Parts: sequence; structure tokens; C-alpha cells
Amino acid sequence: MRIALDLAETLAAVIDEGSLDAAARRLHVTPSAVSQRIKTLEESLGRVLLVRAKPARATDAGVAVVRLAREAALLEHDALAALGDTDDTTVRMTVPLAVNADSLATWFLPPLARLSLEMPVVFDLHRDDQDFTAALLEGGTVMGAVTSRATPVAGCRVSVLGVMAYEPVATPSFAAEWFAGGATVDALTSAPVVDYDRRDDLQTRWLRERGVDGARAPRHYVPASHDFATAVGLGLGWGLLPRLHADEGLATGTLVRLDGAGIEVPLHWQQWNLRSPLLQAVADTIIDEGRRVLDPL
Repeated sequence: MRIALDLAETLAAVIDEGSLDAAARRLHVTPSAVSQRIKTLEESLGRVLLVRAKPARATDAGVAVVRLAREAALLEHDALAALGDTDDTTVRMTVPLAVNADSLATWFLPPLARLSLEMPVVFDLHRDDQDFTAALLEGGTVMGAVTSRATPVAGCRVSVLGVMAYEPVATPSFAAEWFAGGATVDALTSAPVVDYDRRDDLQTRWLRERGVDGARAPRHYVPASHDFATAVGLGLGWGLLPRLHADEGLATGTLVRLDGAGIEVPLHWQQWNLRSPLLQAVADTIIDEGRRVLDPL
């Protein structure tokens, strides 16, 4: 049994783009040609590889084929670079990475900007909670990820980045209205809190540590890091902000810290365990930046 790489690359394009039509536009072929390629690949392997939903997604067998396509493209790029057969102005390798929203909003982009000036690479970023980014590695969607998971994903290696520290903060007027007597159980049960989304458990964890049933506190959901910080800064509610966001407001007095310790979230870098100069250069730059700006783990 052999896997035709051109067919595997077509499957990866469908997963990346979310549909056969979008993949056809990317590949400059017709949707029927894309469908035929997927059918040929499935018949040759004797397995269903693609769930034709909206968006399209890979089956477990399809995940393995997509990962093969991405690894082959990366190794081919490295080989061509070693041979001197790449033109940096026209041939750029796409590197898909997963990152949590707060890292993306604070420290993650500067190292990518430096890399894009130094190497023929473009980045396809996937944003998710740090507790879930490792799943994108397991599924072959990305080549590297910022994650809270310290145990290596199968076929990956892991490096420590540091600790993302979060501070419980609010505006002075919000604190005066809701926490005049301190951040008591009663006050925290009644005061509006800002959550990122329904998978964000930081605020709930902080409340639980103070004996508060987090489900009882009224919540605003603001699913973007910058807008989350803006919402807290406007007095919509209290929330846990990364120290990298909160320090300026605390220093100028536009934010005040609530009673109680903050929360520290250890972050790690995981990447495919491939001997790839390009992927290693990406990893080294991200790891160096993380260790420079984050608190030591």
C-alpha cells in the first residue's frame, strides 16, 4: 500500500479550506477533480478519510494522511533549501501553529514578525484555549503549539516556555460599587464577571478558590483578548488579565487589584518531532521569546 502524496496534499487542502469548492480554488482545479482525487485516495487505502460536512473534517485515518502531507511538504522545503533551489521572494513554506489568545495578544507575534523577515515562511495561526491547542497537534492540523500540556503529544517534543501570570482586576469605580467591603463571598457572587468564552475557566477557578460557586456569578462573555481587557477597563465587570496587560493599568490607577492571589498558567511549546531546520528555527525563536517575557516556570 502506498499513499500518493499529490492526493494526500489535496486532502490537506480540503481540511485547510473547509470545503471541496474552496480547496479547488486554492489548487486551481474544479471541485469535481478534488472530489475524484479524494475518492481515489480513499479507494486506494480502503478507508474513509473525509467527512463531507460544513466545514469538512478528517476522519481518524484522514488525520494521519493529512499529517503525512504536511510533513512531506516541510521536508521537501528543507531539501530544496539545502540544494539552493528556493527563491525566498516567491517560495514560502506555510507553517500552521496553534496559540492561546492571551499569548497571541501579548508576546507571540513579535518573534513571528522577525522570522518572516529572516526566512521564507508564512504562518497559519489557529487560536484556541491553552488547554485545547494540543488537540490540534494530535489531529495534524498544526506543526507546533503553545499549550498548557507538559506531557508530549505522540510524535512531538516539548519545551518549557514559562508562566503566564493573571491578576484579578477591576476599575476603581467598579471595585468601589461592588467590593467596598472587600472581595467577600457575597460580593463575588453578586458582582458581574467577564469571561472569555464558555470554555474559559480561569475566573471560575479563581472564584472556586475563594469558596464561591462560579455558576452563580453574573457573566459577560467577550471572546477576544483585547476586547476582554477593554471590557474590564470600561467597568463592565471584573476579570483576570494577563500581567502583561494589567501592569500598565495598575501603575496608572485605571485598574485596581482585587483581594486574593492571582492565577499562574504554565505554558509549553510542543512541535512535531522532525529534523527540520525550518521548524527548529521557528521553535527556537518562539521559545527564546517566551522565556524572555514570561515568568520562569
